[in-house]
Amino acid sequence: MQVLTRLPVPRMQGFAERWMERGVKYFPLTGAIVGVGCAGVLFMTSYLWHGLLPALLTVAAGILITGGLHEDGFADFFDSMGGATREARLAIMKDSRIGTYGALALGAGVATKIFALEGLPLSIATAGLIAAHAGGRLAAVAVISLLPYAGGISAAKIKPLGRGVTRADLAIAVAFGLLPLLFLPGRFALTALAAAAIASLVTARNARRLLGGYTGDVLGAVEQIYEISFLLALAACV
Repeated sequence: MQVLTRLPVPRMQGFAERWMERGVKYFPLTGAIVGVGCAGVLFMTSYLWHGLLPALLTVAAGILITGGLHEDGFADFFDSMGGATREARLAIMKDSRIGTYGALALGAGVATKIFALEGLPLSIATAGLIAAHAGGRLAAVAVISLLPYAGGISAAKIKPLGRGVTRADLAIAVAFGLLPLLFLPGRFALTALAAAAIASLVTARNARRLLGGYTGDVLGAVEQIYEISFLLALAACV
């Protein structure tokens, strides 16, 4: 919760790297909690306003809850596509400034989520938010488990995860990531899951090809692409 959100939680004394390794399996649960918060905002604002405003406030609430952590990675990942070599792409991702590619991708991504939410019935939209947020963090866990770390370990803000993720940990993550799908109609859930999984897989493959593996920014990009694709697919089902 401390790493993935800005929600107030009790502060822990000290730090051990194994805590992060043990906590990876709970990333989807944290995502589901973020999704519940966003769904609550959408539910309440939909009774006060109509049109795009409830969807816009909902997406803004998600950014506020997470501190824009995933959106930052999403923008940095697309900025890195302007690099000609692996080293150049990794260097671009470390630059705190946002470039043209990142700004365009971020604007398009946020707008897509807003318009997709606005086109959904309230019951589908609220359930879909929880499933999208939980599934997006599951996609990040899958990338951690399957890809090597691409950046410099000594320069990483958070030491690379995944070395201690066991099959049991992955099974727990899958359970937390997929259970929210039960709140959606079967056809909607399967279509959205398939679309989001394919989009995440394509992103992960490109990260492996262009960067040599994952970084924190790649994880943010995968999470956001899962969310965007999931909500787009839901909107297509209505």
